[in-house]
Amino acid sequence: MRLSYVRELDEYPTGGRRIRILSMAVLAVLIGSYEGQIAPVAPLLLEDLDMSLSTYGTISALATVAGALASMAGGRLTDTLGRVRLLIPLMLLTTVCCVLMTTVHSPAQLLMARVALSVIDGMALAGTAPLVRDFSPRMGRAQAFGFWTWGPVGANFLAAAIASATLPLFHDSWRSQFVIMAVVSLVASLVIAYNIADLSPELRGRIQQTEKRAIVTAGPTTPPRARGLLAHRNMVAHVVGIGLWLVLFLTLSLYGPLMLGESFGLSASTAAGIMSVFWVLNLVTVVVSGRISDRLQLRKPLCVGGTLAAVAVTGYLVHLMGRQDVSHPHLMITGALLGGAMGVAYGPWMANFSEDAENIDPRLQGSAWGLFGFTSKAVAVLALFAVPRVVEHASWHLWMVIALGCMVLFLPATLFFHGPWRRGAVAPAKAPEPVTPRAAD
Repeated sequence: MRLSYVRELDEYPTGGRRIRILSMAVLAVLIGSYEGQIAPVAPLLLEDLDMSLSTYGTISALATVAGALASMAGGRLTDTLGRVRLLIPLMLLTTVCCVLMTTVHSPAQLLMARVALSVIDGMALAGTAPLVRDFSPRMGRAQAFGFWTWGPVGANFLAAAIASATLPLFHDSWRSQFVIMAVVSLVASLVIAYNIADLSPELRGRIQQTEKRAIVTAGPTTPPRARGLLAHRNMVAHVVGIGLWLVLFLTLSLYGPLMLGESFGLSASTAAGIMSVFWVLNLVTVVVSGRISDRLQLRKPLCVGGTLAAVAVTGYLVHLMGRQDVSHPHLMITGALLGGAMGVAYGPWMANFSEDAENIDPRLQGSAWGLFGFTSKAVAVLALFAVPRVVEHASWHLWMVIALGCMVLFLPATLFFHGPWRRGAVAPAKAPEPVTPRAAD
């Protein structure tokens, strides 16, 4: 039985309709990530709830663990129930969670509210990356995933900009931000529900069976098994490798302004400005490199090249740390180069990960991206617990050396990824063959 809020397509969309569906998936990631942004009001929250920074970090870590587990479960459900069936009702539920945040008056209540939001958001967003895959053939997948990453990165800007503009209007009440989040989430959810669509189960199954590189180890009649993904060493390399790569990325995301401020004696506004340049160039290069990767149909060379550049710039940043005579433009250029290098690597890696999972069993895209969601949240938990302790007992310099070492270890993992290193090594994969339309149920 088809639910009324789900529009299922019985023929593969082309042109503007496919772009509209992809844009709705990006909007869903942006809004879901925005709802999880608490950093702009964290100082006000700590003061109002009389809560220590370590307690706040523990609450954030526990909520992230809950979200990681929910991403795994949500990824599996998107493969069985469909992408949109899960996305729309859960996005509406996140609106309720934002309203509940305004009723928090103690750390215990904050923990319950954040865990609830993380679980619902984790399950909801698990379907967005598979949705991007469904509507982006391999010839354009890296660029599509590049746009998908605009959601998490853009949420940092959205939350900071709204807080900066509206907190003075509401007498610096942190609760006002969650009322605004609820309104924005509700409006966005209705827009997404009206414009998004899903492939019907029959169409998805037929496309999966006609792809250039269809099922490798499982026949079409074999039930898909998510645990079978990790039976392949290239998928293990992807999971372990991106986990190591994300140590630096999430350190900068969670602690970037604080790290810059304490290491170079910068004010909070100056440190935030330097990080904004990092994110701006990251947003640009992740899409540009994705487009280049799609045109060349090469993933690994751009991924490795971007990572090598990021290693070099990070090493230079580590060399600068502790010096108080580094000019602001010098740091801004260094930060921009680092953000740009990481963007070059990330889009092609996402396409490579999606294609390697697809070659194992195209029915397990949701499970594969749920596994990625679990990995990224697990690394975030590590950062939330480990960074304050390393910095407290040693220094930011030591932690950045550790993060740099983790990124270096990503490079050997790429040797196990599938895909060509140069053009012409293999025939480029083609988009799914046209599927004959059939009448709607």
